[in-house]
Amino acid sequence: MRILFVHQNFPGQFLHLAPALKARGHTVVALTDEGNTRASPVTVLRYRKPGASGAEGIGRSYAEAAERGASAARAAAQLRRDKGFVPDVVFGHGGWGETLFLREVWPEARHLTYAEFYYGTRGLDADFDPEFQTADLGRRLRTSARKAHLMMALAEADAALAPTRWQASTFPSPWRDRISVIHDGIDTERVRPNPAASLTLPGGRVLRVGDEVVSFVNRNLEPYRGYHIFMRALPAVLKARPEAQVVIVGGDGASYGPAPGGGRTWKQIFLDEVRDGLDLSRVHFLGQVPYAQFLSLLQVARVHAYLTYPFVLSWSLMEAMSAGGLIVASRTPPVEEMIRDGGNGRLVDFFDVAGWSAALVEALANPAAGDRLRQAARATIAEGYDLHRHCLPRLVEFVERAG
Repeated sequence: MRILFVHQNFPGQFLHLAPALKARGHTVVALTDEGNTRASPVTVLRYRKPGASGAEGIGRSYAEAAERGASAARAAAQLRRDKGFVPDVVFGHGGWGETLFLREVWPEARHLTYAEFYYGTRGLDADFDPEFQTADLGRRLRTSARKAHLMMALAEADAALAPTRWQASTFPSPWRDRISVIHDGIDTERVRPNPAASLTLPGGRVLRVGDEVVSFVNRNLEPYRGYHIFMRALPAVLKARPEAQVVIVGGDGASYGPAPGGGRTWKQIFLDEVRDGLDLSRVHFLGQVPYAQFLSLLQVARVHAYLTYPFVLSWSLMEAMSAGGLIVASRTPPVEEMIRDGGNGRLVDFFDVAGWSAALVEALANPAAGDRLRQAARATIAEGYDLHRHCLPRLVEFVERAG
């Protein structure tokens, strides 16, 4: 078959799937934004980055998605015209609009969409945190308007894929029967416990398995992933555990929610808020790190803290579980699909700062008590989300069945 993947930051969620299909003898091509220079084992073509849509108000999100979709469609039309390329299957991420018009170019193809998340004004991320979110009508209208291109992407697709049951459940019930739930997969052979692991901090100190290490990982340090709650819990943790070292991975930007404005970052705002209560010699901000360093942190950590709004579940949580981490996580719906309180980790109410402090202190103070949870966390991933034994074969079947 001829298979085209479409993702503005390819490979994205297709990191393992695209090369696996190529290895099975299919012709695999990717279409991505011209600014994406990531290397790939498959042929990569690029569409012109769309300019500003010029739209204002609540229609802006759709206008921007449509402009990106039009740019991708023009590149696709040129590919068909100049190279005669007609894919059997087009599989794209619906989140940025790239797939909206590709059926106009290739009506004979089967079209698949990655249905990652569907926005809603109530009960999801948009109204979860009153510290940063208001319930005014204007905000609800803007959130609701973000559904437009997501629904169009789903309507234009022959089938859809979501990585978790909860994320699939965010889509309207009449459409859920076309959504298959298959996770992207975790490489449990690579991401596994390692008693010999170590992590060298920027100042030269080496952390090893057995040390009192708390890990916290985000793509960017922001409220959507509970950075503010975690930082507020730290003073009590460091006071109770004078040997504890806290290692924080994440950039200074904003991946999901808005930036704070005024030239400041969420990282600095919440660090400044609790600075007087912290021994900063024991709090280590590493920024964004190479994957090998990230993996070493997960293997070294005595406890891994993970928080999220009711939103897309992070790969890092499942990788921490696969690495045999003792997980303390927020009691929010996407997390509850993976973590059972007292079964394979600990759950704490998202906003319970004192509860977070107590849970982290307990995990640091009594590591042996967490051994059962560590083993169960890894078993959860190995038995249900292993890349090579479970997820990748199902993903390959999903695409090949479509063709």
